[in-house]
Amino acid sequence: MSYVLNDPADFADESVIGFVAAHGTLVRRVSGGVARAQATPSGQVAIVIGGGSGHYPAFAGLVGAGLAHGAAMGNVFASPSAQQIYSVAKSVATDAGVLLSYGNYAGDVLNFDQAEKRLRDEGIPCRTVRVTDDIYSAASAEKSKRRGIAGDLAVFRAASWAAEQGISLDDVAEIAARANDRTRSIGVAFSGCTLPGASEPLFTVPAGHMAVGMGIHGEPGISVVPLPTARELAAVLVGGLLGEVPDGVAVDGAHAAVILNGLGAVKSEELFVIYATVIELLAEAGVTIVEPEVGEYATSFEMAGVSLTLFWLDDELARAWASPAYTPAYRKGAVETSAADAVADAVQDTAVDAEVIPAASPDSVEIGAVTLAIIDAIRDMIDRDVDELGRLDAIAGDGDHGIGMQRGARAGAAAARAAVDAGAGAGTVLCRAGDAWADKAGGTSGALWGAALRAAGERLGDEIRPEAGDVAEAVDAARAAIQRYGKASVGDKTMVDALVPFAEGLTARVAAGTPLAQAWVAAAADATSAAEATSALLPRMGRARPHMEKSLGTPDPGAISLARAMTVAGLVLADDSSTEKG
Repeated sequence: MSYVLNDPADFADESVIGFVAAHGTLVRRVSGGVARAQATPSGQVAIVIGGGSGHYPAFAGLVGAGLAHGAAMGNVFASPSAQQIYSVAKSVATDAGVLLSYGNYAGDVLNFDQAEKRLRDEGIPCRTVRVTDDIYSAASAEKSKRRGIAGDLAVFRAASWAAEQGISLDDVAEIAARANDRTRSIGVAFSGCTLPGASEPLFTVPAGHMAVGMGIHGEPGISVVPLPTARELAAVLVGGLLGEVPDGVAVDGAHAAVILNGLGAVKSEELFVIYATVIELLAEAGVTIVEPEVGEYATSFEMAGVSLTLFWLDDELARAWASPAYTPAYRKGAVETSAADAVADAVQDTAVDAEVIPAASPDSVEIGAVTLAIIDAIRDMIDRDVDELGRLDAIAGDGDHGIGMQRGARAGAAAARAAVDAGAGAGTVLCRAGDAWADKAGGTSGALWGAALRAAGERLGDEIRPEAGDVAEAVDAARAAIQRYGKASVGDKTMVDALVPFAEGLTARVAAGTPLAQAWVAAAADATSAAEATSALLPRMGRARPHMEKSLGTPDPGAISLARAMTVAGLVLADDSSTEKG
């Protein structure tokens, strides 16, 4: 558990403040994360990495000479928002472009892809390489679905070295992708980890056993086996990786970099005991080890566990792996500095200035106030149910759904309040709330809730007094945005399983002439029934997918939170006569 904290919701932000203060000669704080203290050299591709907090030294600790130019930092175990990623990338980008690289998790993919599109739309060249090293997270035939764990380091090192050579963005991306193709990892855990402020770990491992195939976000292992000796554990790790060697690699005579990673509670001496057998087994297989790394590179708070990574080298990747680097948490060789190195502007916060509130009709301003009341009610519900939503998510996921929804709802409510106070109409209130929700919540649900609120706001606009049909169309626009960005369908065990019945039920009842509040309350009941029915489904998307059997019998937390949000929204509408004036 975390012993040192203030408000759990502020943990990630406060950690960044202390980190930058401790390493101010190497890094600076920028909006959304951190960047090198020195400006990116002109003509050099900028490498931007990122992910959720809670994994130090990934990701902030890997920013510096010879490694990343910037890191977008999300909340604990939640991806950074698209705005955070965009802001970090803008702070380090040159005319040579930006390479985004990160572990392959649904929330990260959604937010990094949005940021990449925004950068490209502004004329900044951008490419992406996702890290997919964890062999236990998907079958070999579905490598693109695998998640990234400690193998991130190998890919980031290759990409950063390539950028330092001054080559083109396409060539940097090719080298990084090749590094990913030649990186494999396997992990085990002896205990779970606990989110800051939580009283229970995300998962537990029976005494005297270990979970094989755990994830760094607290995802449970694929199987649980009796705790082996150190020699037996090394054999499990090495054997698993030698059982899946990249195409074109002949093990006997190959050169490989080795990363033996501790997940937080396994200390260096224990890692060295394991490594003594790792080198023996690899030598027997004919593998030459190149500059091994034994320590902590991608952690998970206090999780007791280890992972082993093999990075199969070719001549170019070997040069990348051996190249010098100097960051707060990773140092190798001697990095040359030049007097010509420009010190970056101390004020590199790319936060967007407050936008002018669009003019709105009195009718829309009145409905904007109702909209605020709905968002406030959703925030209050999330505050009440945050622990339960986290518990549901921890059964097969990473346990952060409750706290992520809480951060998003609080930010959305604050932004909606500011918009109403400034005289905004309903559309602007929803758009401002959605943008703030997405930025502060991060993760998949944050991005999807943000997109949904903005889509609904754009449909309503700031001029009309929306009638029931307009509201139903706005809800359907929100539904379409979530399915477009999240790519989920009914039956995938996601929030869509509750959202689609809600949108369809509302549309049908309104079309039949049912008053809005009454139609909304009935549709919310449809959503609640559908959300509860997800307990019988197996997840086909997201972090719960590798642990689908564990989720059987438990409803999807995203569907539950959506249904509860629509229920409290219905109560507000039922109490407010202004919604029936149309």
